[in-house]
Amino acid sequence: MSVKKISVVTPCYNEEGNVEELCARVRAVMSGLAYEYEHIIIDNASADGTPGRLRALAAKDERIKLIFNTRNFGHVRSPVHALFQASGDAVIAMASDLQDPPERIPEFVAKWEEGYPVVVGVKQKTRDLLVFHVLRTIYYRFLRSLSDVPLIENFTGFGLYDRKVIEVIRKIGDPYPYFRGLVADLGFDTARIFFVQQRRSRGISKNNFYTLYDLAMLGLTNYTKIPLRLAAMLGFFASIISFLIGLVYLVYKLVFWYQFSLGSAPLVIGLFFLGSIQLFFLGIVGEYIGAIHTQIMDRPLVIEKERVNF
Repeated sequence: MSVKKISVVTPCYNEEGNVEELCARVRAVMSGLAYEYEHIIIDNASADGTPGRLRALAAKDERIKLIFNTRNFGHVRSPVHALFQASGDAVIAMASDLQDPPERIPEFVAKWEEGYPVVVGVKQKTRDLLVFHVLRTIYYRFLRSLSDVPLIENFTGFGLYDRKVIEVIRKIGDPYPYFRGLVADLGFDTARIFFVQQRRSRGISKNNFYTLYDLAMLGLTNYTKIPLRLAAMLGFFASIISFLIGLVYLVYKLVFWYQFSLGSAPLVIGLFFLGSIQLFFLGIVGEYIGAIHTQIMDRPLVIEKERVNF
């Protein structure tokens, strides 16, 4: 009977302070399991010493396989491309900043052996700043309330995926995939492993306002059409309310022609209010159009510059 193989997949960008400890901890965990394994690390054109450290690690251990991208293809496309290069019977996706603990891998594998094709890591607690935790919680609950798909709250992609799950995602062929949404959308039996996310000990987070906004809009435009319908409904009700208010002002002015002075304040306030509503929903419509444009372009997830140990 052949030994099953586990693929550990890690995207990284400017993580020179973490990759050595990451590989050591993954190696220590996998040495205690009766599986073959490979550790695929995809480097998104790091500008620090990460590539050099990765090459040194790969030279000492052929199970560490490297993919170097020609440029930074972002935090959405690069990790999914790496998942597609895995050859294991199951694939474990985890971040390179050590906030996803490799020590939970045996629990993922145990649930997989029980028959779950998807095992996800769910953040029960986080050591990050409270404000970020609160904002993420509000976003996930808001998106889950709007979406027809039962999205998993506090799930960022850390988890184990059976080979058949990866192949289904590959066939979908999404050029800009919202991976955590796809996992929920496919409907495979899913086990949950709760963990405490540690605060980053070395380096700085690569997430900024733009990347977080990008993920938020990606989830919104991929899994709900409610904002578009809300725009139509709000426009309809706003027009009715505006008409009624205008009618009231007209009648009041006709009845009290000399005593009642309208002034310009209601007109200015109304214009600013309606203008802001229009701009907001034009932005929402633009996000949907942008998502459609990305799908039509159908560009590859990444362009590779080099592979090591493949």
